[in-house]
Amino acid sequence: MTKYSFDDLNGKVCVITGGTGVLGASLVRALASVGVKTAIVVRNEEAATNLASEVEKETGVTTIGVSASVLDKEALIAAKKVINEKLGKIDILINGAGGNSPLATTQLEEMTPDNLLQLEKTFYGLNLDGFQNVFDLNFKGTLLPTMIFTTDMLEAGKGCVLNISSMAAYKPLTKIPAYSAAKASINNLTEWLSVHFAKTGIRVNAVAPGFFLTNQNRFLLIDEKTGAPTARGLKIIGSTPMGKYGEPDDLCGAMLFLLSDISSFVTGICIPVDGGFNAYGGV
Repeated sequence: MTKYSFDDLNGKVCVITGGTGVLGASLVRALASVGVKTAIVVRNEEAATNLASEVEKETGVTTIGVSASVLDKEALIAAKKVINEKLGKIDILINGAGGNSPLATTQLEEMTPDNLLQLEKTFYGLNLDGFQNVFDLNFKGTLLPTMIFTTDMLEAGKGCVLNISSMAAYKPLTKIPAYSAAKASINNLTEWLSVHFAKTGIRVNAVAPGFFLTNQNRFLLIDEKTGAPTARGLKIIGSTPMGKYGEPDDLCGAMLFLLSDISSFVTGICIPVDGGFNAYGGV
């Protein structure tokens, strides 16, 4: 009888971009818990090195921090050289870098006859440079690392890429058009790459986190003075059938499943980890 486990991940080498945030750090710890050697690639080398040191002390599994921007191809090539020297050939890539910007965010959720004199707070007031920067960070910040870090997988004839999508990819959220469009592009790219790579042995999948409290969104969802949910926070909880925010570790099971040989015939999918948000029609 076949025994199912994540033992096949033990000793593999993973690169994770954007791995120092609340969710990324949880993924790094989960990887180490099953014996994956991980390189955390972010611009802030100190943050990456500090997290790597913590994880290595906790688990005894080799974990390193490497500085590189996901938008700088030459920096990524240099980072790959360091990773190969310190950890070996790369088996897994997790594209976790991403984010939003106030410059690409509208102040109003929707336009109405009553706010037509406040166009600067609507779609018409969006900063085009800010919009481009958000799109680049999320889309190009997935595209370029995939170009650089999957070449070892081509040589091996096997490997996994995991992209981090978002609920905004399925249902564009009010106020954040750039982020929503960029994450939708990640889902499309995931499917395209999965087909393109299918016969090379490289699988490409994604996970779409629902709503988790992070350093980036906490002030939007929780009132700083009272600790009570904001109006937007109440909307989110009301649209999440489980009635709560996700915990960072909630992403780890889906991640390990998609990286493991357990899912060896799975490619080109995106798994929502969202407490039912994507399935709920509002009534």
